Amino acid sequence: MLNQEGRMDSIRNIIAGKKGLVVGVANENSIAYGCASVLHQLGAECAITYLNAKAEKHVRPLAENLGAKLVLPLDVEQPGQLEAVFREMERAWGKLDFVIHSIAYCPAADLRGRVVDCSPEGFGQAMRVSCYSFIEMARLAEPLMTEGGSLITMSYYGADKVVENYNIMGPVKAALESVTRYLANDLGPRGIRVHAVSPGPLRTRAASGIAEFDQLIADAIARAPQNRLVDIEEVGMTCAFLISDAARSLTGQTIYVDGGYHIKA
Repeated sequence: MLNQEGRMDSIRNIIAGKKGLVVGVANENSIAYGCASVLHQLGAECAITYLNAKAEKHVRPLAENLGAKLVLPLDVEQPGQLEAVFREMERAWGKLDFVIHSIAYCPAADLRGRVVDCSPEGFGQAMRVSCYSFIEMARLAEPLMTEGGSLITMSYYGADKVVENYNIMGPVKAALESVTRYLANDLGPRGIRVHAVSPGPLRTRAASGIAEFDQLIADAIARAPQNRLVDIEEVGMTCAFLISDAARSLTGQTIYVDGGYHIKA
């Protein structure tokens, strides 16, 4: 059986040289950082973004560890910033092979309240940041993916089933998974594949906003057939496979990376 290094070697030759964007690195525990780290080890080149000046001091050292030459500001709610990121990648690379979209946001009052009580402003902001930004990235990536490519976003089991305290983010992630399927249909003729990856619960900064998250973690470990949590590197390995040409016949899917949690009734 291949160890971790053996698995890396087996996929390295079909990832090396690919260039892409990873959005959502906040710290070393971020899913986006796990993905970028794996891709870097496999020889891909990643552009890394940070939310604002406060976040930059945490993100830039991580990006430097990954050898990232493009480290760019990106707040998807600020007009023009996303377009500027794609212009910079076009200037530096002339093409794009992949995008990993790993951002989500909901105001705390709306996240911690009942779905029926969610404010229109909170719902709109959650959809804008967590879902619509993926559509925008797909639209900007399309002309740069001249030889095809891969677009990957991050979902969660709460998109499909009610998870206590996940609240309004369940419907938002359900919309994101539906968007994934429609983008796959739109972009398939261009050789662009689109997937949602759905990790089990992970101790990320974003997850800390979910009420009673420690109990969610404990329940996931108890329920998953593998009786464990996955880690950000395992999510990264899944993304590496989806980006590679080995996955060229796959598109429009939600891929669960959760130790089997989602199969249990």
